[in-house]
Amino acid sequence: MSKARLVITAVVVEGRTQAEVAAAYGVSPSWVSKLVARYHAEGEEAFEARSRRPRTSPTALPSATVELILELREKLTTAGLDAGPDTIGWHLAQQHKIEASRSTISRHLAKAGLVTPSPKKRPKSSYIRFQAQMPNETWQSDFTHY
Repeated sequence: MSKARLVITAVVVEGRTQAEVAAAYGVSPSWVSKLVARYHAEGEEAFEARSRRPRTSPTALPSATVELILELREKLTTAGLDAGPDTIGWHLAQQHKIEASRSTISRHLAKAGLVTPSPKKRPKSSYIRFQAQMPNETWQSDFTHY
């Protein structure tokens, strides 16, 4: 049984005070009040877990700006110019008076599949160490020619 169900049952069915239930279950009195109010408003649905995901994302770029970024990328590429996030950001700021960070622009370009990933570095395990079985078997020198 979930803690929310236990708390609501203790207050509604058993008739205990909200402060008493909060102290007994180690939760805040405000949470107990929210649960009881939710139970009176929604009934059995109050026992279901709720998503904690934000309902809106106010700092997200508008879709029109994302389309403009993709359009600028296309125009710059066909013109043979640099079409990286810095250049696109400059064009957005100068021509359209829109501010967008470099990382935001690059994230939207990658999401649209317009970025070719660079090859990864070779793994450290592929490097060959200077190793010798016997002393003086391997020599290494560092010198400069004049």
